[in-house]
Amino acid sequence: MALLKAYLLNDDTGEQLECQFNPEQYKLTKTVNVSADANPATETGNAQFRGGEPATLNFTLHFDTYQGPETQMKDVRTEYTDKLLALMRRAPSTLNADRATQTGRTPLVSFHWGRTWSFKGMITNCTLTFTLFNSLGTPVRANADVSMKQVVPAGAQPGQNPTSGGEGMRAQHVVEPGDSLDLIAYREYGDANRWRLLADANAIDNPRLLRPGQRLIVPNN
Repeated sequence: MALLKAYLLNDDTGEQLECQFNPEQYKLTKTVNVSADANPATETGNAQFRGGEPATLNFTLHFDTYQGPETQMKDVRTEYTDKLLALMRRAPSTLNADRATQTGRTPLVSFHWGRTWSFKGMITNCTLTFTLFNSLGTPVRANADVSMKQVVPAGAQPGQNPTSGGEGMRAQHVVEPGDSLDLIAYREYGDANRWRLLADANAIDNPRLLRPGQRLIVPNN
C-alpha cells in the first residue's frame, strides 16, 4: 500500500501544496487558562477555568531539488518554498470581508496527513533554512519549520453546527475574541466567502463592531 503524502490545502482557493517528504513528526499544543485565588485552607487555592486558547501545530518540512545535471537543477524556492510563503500573504478574496478596513487576512489552511485527520488554521510562522547550493549559488535544498494556529476546533466540521436544531431552525454563534465574519462563515459553512450571508442576517453594516459574547444568527445553508 502506497505511503500517503501529507499536504497543505488552501481552503480559500482549493490549491494544494503536497509535501515532498512527510514530516518526521508533528507537535500539537493545546492550552487552557486556569487561575487560582489564594485560599489558606487548600494547597491549590480556588481554581477557576478562564477559557481555552487555539491549539497550535508545529512541524518541519524538507524540500530537495538536487538531481540531474547541475545546470538543469531547479531552484527550491520557486518549486516549493515560495508557494509555502504564499500561504502567509493576505488573500485577495478576503479584502472585502471587513468593509471598514479592507485589510483582509491570510488564507485559511488545512494540514492533511492520512484519511481521517486534518488541522485547520492559519500559518503563523515559517522559518526557512537553505542547506545546499549548486555552484551557481542556487539553493537546491531547504527545511521549513512551520507553525499553525487553529481556527476550527478539533472534531468540528464546517457546516455541521450542533446548535442548528431541526429543519427551518436557525443556529446561533457566540462571538469569541479574534472572530471575524469570514472566519465564522468558514466554521459554519466551510466557505469564508459566505460572510455576507451572516452580515445580512444580522443587519451588520460594520464588521469591525463585532464584540465578544455577541450572538449571531446563522441562517441555514
